[in-house]
Amino acid sequence: MPTIVALGWPDRRGGIVTSASPIYNFPFAFRANHLQVLLRAGLRVAFHILATLRVLGRDHLPRRGPYLLAVNHIAFLDAPFVFAMIGGADSAGWAAEKYARHPLYGPFLRLGGGIFIRRGQVDRGALSAALDALARGKIFGVAPEGTRSPDGRLIRGRTGVAYLAYHAGVPVVPAAVTGTERVGADLARLRRPVFTLVIGEPFRLPALDHEARPEDLRRGTDEVMARIAVLLPPAYRGVYEHHPRTQELLGKSAGPASGPSIST
Repeated sequence: MPTIVALGWPDRRGGIVTSASPIYNFPFAFRANHLQVLLRAGLRVAFHILATLRVLGRDHLPRRGPYLLAVNHIAFLDAPFVFAMIGGADSAGWAAEKYARHPLYGPFLRLGGGIFIRRGQVDRGALSAALDALARGKIFGVAPEGTRSPDGRLIRGRTGVAYLAYHAGVPVVPAAVTGTERVGADLARLRRPVFTLVIGEPFRLPALDHEARPEDLRRGTDEVMARIAVLLPPAYRGVYEHHPRTQELLGKSAGPASGPSIST
């Protein structure tokens, strides 16, 4: 049976949206999977008009979920761009709680599978909803940095991504976005922006014979971030540019230019 959601204004009492606690109060319901198809198609058309789009490494994506898609975060357009290129009805992901009550972004984020999370604290409701989505075979998108980078370069990852990977026991697919942060400057110069999504090979964090401890979560998070870093040009690698794990991975690969370039 298709998923049914209601779109509209959120409950003014607030709260975090999870799979068990939707906060819709619009009187009409729609078939979510049909609207997701329309949303993705509309976004693809809009992005094709706006920019030149490049996707590298699409063949690295597993054929189905569950898995984590870990992506850097440099601009507001990152999530819509990734969803338009590789998203679908089996996708979900975290979105900042501040957008939950936004009259435009809120409904669109819900339609795209968004689970709202309170930043700057341990949001157990959002963690539980993410684990539930993965248990149901979803592809769960997460920005390990937890916020948008102020200058486009990687900042220290937060440990939520490792928590999900360990507790759900799913692979992680690293991915890197560039170009979305320059859209305003490029258009102001009458220059067509180029949005690039590079997808790396899936991997699993090493199995633990004990409950994940803080040091395990930090080590796992740095592994994810280093694998994102090697997909990025050096100028974007930020605090992970000289990380030992990044340097080790770079020594084993040809870097972000490897693999065919695909324009979509």
